[in-house]
Amino acid sequence: MKKTDVLIIGAGASGLMAAYQLTKAGKTVTVLEARNRTGGRIQTIYNELFFQQAELGAEFVHGNLPVTLQLLDEAGLKYRQAGFEMWRYDNGRFSQNDEITAGWDEMLDKLNELDNDMPLLEFLNKHFASERYADLRKSAIRFVSGYDTADPALASAKALGNEWTNEEDDQYRVAQGYCRMIKYLADACKSAGSSIVLNTLVKELRWQAGNVTAICADGNHYSAEKAIIALPLGVLKAPASASSAVRFNPGIPAHLDAIRDIGFGAIIKILLEFDEAFWHSEVVARLAGANLKTMGFLLSNEAVPTWWTQAPNATPVLTGWLGGPAAFDKKDASNDDMLQLALTSLSHIFKIAPQVLKSKLIAWNIANWTADPFTLGSYAYDMVGSDKARKILDQPVDDTLYFCGEYLYDGTAMGTVEAALSSGKNVVERINLTPSLS
Repeated sequence: MKKTDVLIIGAGASGLMAAYQLTKAGKTVTVLEARNRTGGRIQTIYNELFFQQAELGAEFVHGNLPVTLQLLDEAGLKYRQAGFEMWRYDNGRFSQNDEITAGWDEMLDKLNELDNDMPLLEFLNKHFASERYADLRKSAIRFVSGYDTADPALASAKALGNEWTNEEDDQYRVAQGYCRMIKYLADACKSAGSSIVLNTLVKELRWQAGNVTAICADGNHYSAEKAIIALPLGVLKAPASASSAVRFNPGIPAHLDAIRDIGFGAIIKILLEFDEAFWHSEVVARLAGANLKTMGFLLSNEAVPTWWTQAPNATPVLTGWLGGPAAFDKKDASNDDMLQLALTSLSHIFKIAPQVLKSKLIAWNIANWTADPFTLGSYAYDMVGSDKARKILDQPVDDTLYFCGEYLYDGTAMGTVEAALSSGKNVVERINLTPSLS
């Protein structure tokens, strides 16, 4: 039995940020992680399968986000603007996607005037049901499914109105990859004497006020006065039969009920590296009627609808993004089937045969986070009542069990690394108020 001041279950961004803050405060921490690596949904690969550097998980800093940028500055990590020229392929033609969909501002006004919350789909069918709003409905549903990876039939209309009203244009990438930030946090914790134990799947948390014991699949036990549960929401929502499920003994029904009231999206991310950036070619330029060399994002109605480049860097890498219910429907698809779906989507867009595109591939990787047993989805989104659920989950259980994660962030950057880091920081501020850690 190994005992420290605080156990942290999960070595993703939120758990490591909590560990970092506690370690700086002089507390001893043990972080238990089921994977063979730290970072959770942050996973940068380096010089692997010809990818010099690529992000399988989180990739962008979505705006001038204070906690993330401050940590990157503290770690001495550079970040750069991401190319953000938006294009659209629809009905056989390319166009720059810089026009606001007709009725969008009217929809935002109506969303921000809502007194009683409702799911987005219900909101659209109630207030924008006429034929003249058909394109608006498609655009809103496509956006919430793709960007928020959410189910439009469940996602909170009020929360989406707040998010869409406060969108930031600035987008950044971490120059050396997001995992450098994770390494900075982990190294700081270990150098101060805290432990990060990998390949350690927690199966049960036995607890009483002032004491927690984590019982792990390998038979080891770890004990502390308090525990921070920093697991992805998908794992916390999983049935008891799931391989990564954690049992609380005694049970904590109010908190587990609250967890069910926050949405968790679905995502499959597809990385393709070609022998050349074929979308830069003169043939494609003639097809598009424009030069796509500075294209950042490409939106379409294909089976894999969203693509982006590494602009402003001119690399031969395309990233495909399938989110929301469509991704959930494909969660059990094989990697080969997902590759074929991606190549077929690109073939329809660029009028290049799938077999030709496949012959130009030098590397590919499918990151199916929805099938990953230690994630089981993408990131959180608000459903009706999620604000009340967060208030419950922000309260510790007998000053002993605490929760943190991107799903507990209450702001316009929900579902981001900023949300995860902020929650990890905030949970420590609450713990430091308790007598045993004062």
